Amino acid sequence: MTSNPPLTDRAPPSTTALLVATALLAGVTGFFLGQGASLGLFGFGSRTQIAGQRQRQRKSWPNSYDVKVHGGSSEEEEESDDSEDDEEEEGMGGELATFEGNTEEVKLVLVVRTDLGMGKGKIAAQCSHATLACYKYFLSNSPNSPLLRRWERGGQAKVALQVKGEEELLLLQAQAISLGLCARVIQDAGRTQIASGSRTVLGILGPRGVVDRVSGGLKLL
Repeated sequence: MTSNPPLTDRAPPSTTALLVATALLAGVTGFFLGQGASLGLFGFGSRTQIAGQRQRQRKSWPNSYDVKVHGGSSEEEEESDDSEDDEEEEGMGGELATFEGNTEEVKLVLVVRTDLGMGKGKIAAQCSHATLACYKYFLSNSPNSPLLRRWERGGQAKVALQVKGEEELLLLQAQAISLGLCARVIQDAGRTQIASGSRTVLGILGPRGVVDRVSGGLKLL
């Protein structure tokens, strides 16, 4: 029976063997690192992948249409940048009717342009601006209005509707003003998704039946 030679008598591994072993180790390590990164185990990923995921999430809407969201900023950035730079359109207002004797529920409709490609966060911010604009218009022009008090006490009913362009938005505003309703349009500052000065949302506040004469044919957002 032959015995193995002592370890000290064995020849050291050749350079070729070392290179092959190193290459195999690097390949296996790279494979597992790549798998871990693709699964998000290391907390990082490409900005392109993250942006793509956000884009896909923000294109899904509940009412049978897709909004093509303009890129260039995250939803969080849009919401933070959208707080103070939007303004209601000046010079479009008219005298508010009292609607004396009308006892209907008072509601606010928010008419949103879907052709601008605004994301959900952007639309929410613009609708907030329109709501505040209508409220401030009443406070400035008819602070003791029974309509305003009825709306406040009745839960401030709001309905979000949609139109496909600026021309239709402005036509609805003109119709509302001709009926003595409060109708305010919001213009965007253009810092995030859309061009500066874009008219984004129309707010109309008044008795349900009168408001429906203007917006009754529109689809829900």
